[in-house]
Amino acid sequence: MASKVANAFRMLVPVSRLFVPPIFDVLRRRWRDRNREIPDIPDHNLYKPTYSPWLGGGEFGAVRDEIAAFSLVSPDRLWVLDRLARNAVNLKGDFVECGVYKGGTARLLAHILAATRPDGVRLHLFDSFSGMPTTDATFDKHLAGDFADTSLATVEKNVGPSDFVSFHPGFIPETFADAGLSDIALLHVDLDIRKSILDTLTHCYDRVVPGGFMLFDDYGFESCYGARMAVDEFFSDKPETPLCLPTGQALAIKS
Repeated sequence: MASKVANAFRMLVPVSRLFVPPIFDVLRRRWRDRNREIPDIPDHNLYKPTYSPWLGGGEFGAVRDEIAAFSLVSPDRLWVLDRLARNAVNLKGDFVECGVYKGGTARLLAHILAATRPDGVRLHLFDSFSGMPTTDATFDKHLAGDFADTSLATVEKNVGPSDFVSFHPGFIPETFADAGLSDIALLHVDLDIRKSILDTLTHCYDRVVPGGFMLFDDYGFESCYGARMAVDEFFSDKPETPLCLPTGQALAIKS
């Protein structure tokens, strides 16, 4: 008899929880966690609310602050690029950036290559260095001439002197013709508009080495809708499936 009562009680406990709104359980656990003694967690101040290392200091923080005046890329996107680049130096291939503007992310990539000095690796920078080309109003919000407040001389100064950096001024895809690109370990695309991104992938995709990274800076931004269209269209028949990141970027890793 006692065992039957015990079994009946155990069956009633889950049923009784149906009458307690789940929110009360959530609030109880949050109150408990808030008042629990927290150990001395390194960089605890960077939990905002999740761990956000791009807000911290150190080597990355110094470069981030250094390029803030001439970069439109937010710290979290810079961090993604930084981490991928530090992995890409272990592959056999060059770094390629298409869409340089004033050279903020190029400076970050040059800093990483200068520190790691992988054998023979070059950083190739492609941009008109004078603003956007003709755009297509069907897909793009940007207009010809946008981002014209830059120049090759400005970018060369911002990136700094480096014997492993090659500048390729002009419009894509024409500038690919004489670039001499072969193996690519990291392809960073920040072009904003559909045609230029498609042209870049058409030329560079087969040159990306297995395990190489293709990072698209403006994939998730409504102002660059054509960028998402280009990436989705290009990869629709490829083995890779680009990963849309909460930063607004998209990442594809070469199979």
